[in-house]
Amino acid sequence: MHEGQERFDTIVVGGGNAGLAAGYYLRQRGARFVILDAGERVGDGWRHRWDSLRLFTTARYSALPGMRLPIPLSNQATKDEMADYLESYVEHFDLPVRTGVRVHRLERRDGSFVLTAGGHEYQARSVIVATGSQRDPRIPALSRELDPSITQLHSGEYRSPSQLRDGRVLVVGAGNSGADIAMELVKDRPTWLSGPDTGHIPVNIDRWFSRHVAFHVVRFVGVHVLTMRTPMGRRLRDHKMSSGDPLVRVKPRWLEAAGVQRVPRTVAATGGRPQLEDGRVLDVQNVVWCTGFGKDLSWIDLPIFDDQGEVRHERGIAVDEPALGFVGLRFQFAFASDVLPGFNRDARYVVDRLVRTVDRETKRSSVAA
Repeated sequence: MHEGQERFDTIVVGGGNAGLAAGYYLRQRGARFVILDAGERVGDGWRHRWDSLRLFTTARYSALPGMRLPIPLSNQATKDEMADYLESYVEHFDLPVRTGVRVHRLERRDGSFVLTAGGHEYQARSVIVATGSQRDPRIPALSRELDPSITQLHSGEYRSPSQLRDGRVLVVGAGNSGADIAMELVKDRPTWLSGPDTGHIPVNIDRWFSRHVAFHVVRFVGVHVLTMRTPMGRRLRDHKMSSGDPLVRVKPRWLEAAGVQRVPRTVAATGGRPQLEDGRVLDVQNVVWCTGFGKDLSWIDLPIFDDQGEVRHERGIAVDEPALGFVGLRFQFAFASDVLPGFNRDARYVVDRLVRTVDRETKRSSVAA
């Protein structure tokens, strides 16, 4: 081991919900591990989202293993309640989280994984990547052609309407974030929502029936039915990987009733203004890009990717690196793998597989010695 290098059984990269769930199961298995997170404070991934955000799932299905959320089970936590819960979770289980540590490189060296973070190196026998599948803000190139007087924000930066100039706003991206933000902005300004209809869940998730009955059914289907083990799940995975998710809280008729104007895709900039697919040019003072996040795993310097840049894995275990696992990938095993109800099972499975792999390698090394 190089001087100044720390060694662990397992290193978890990412201290959000998925990473902490993995940490819980590693603690149960008695592993010597550390969780590295780029945020300055546990829960920052939630704190830095828009102020009015509430979870879709109820507290019953939003908790991490071993500890319930400290709110009524049928309530939907605010983003700050979830952030504070994650801090309490780390303290309760004494999870070894190091904040402010951004991993820049993961490689193999002398038979071990080596992670570089700034000027420090960490060595591990196994690694769990729990940074999430969608973390880097994705903003179309046409944003650079818009007039500088137009205020532009990505949904990852948006907190409240006070960040915007007075006047009209175009929300680009008609998924859940775009619909939620458009409903907030239209209260005091003309608002356009640009993008195709991705469908919607027909029930009102904020009503009693949904919180107490419908969520049970939806969770069961998303976790246990729509999986890689079922033909229906495999077909849905192929569709989900190339399309947007349906609207969950906001319904299309709510947008219409509130005065949000639905328009086609935003495809270009003309005269410094956003141009729609149908040729219209909108004179707006603000643009909020709800165009999602892209995954950046370029810091992983290992031959684990296919020709499309996707991780070759089987239920979160890298095919070409059996001591490298992932938690929180989109449709990693089930429809719910990248959302709260699905993290826990995937984390337990990945931890169990990695612990067994490391144990086998240790026994082989002992015999060889």
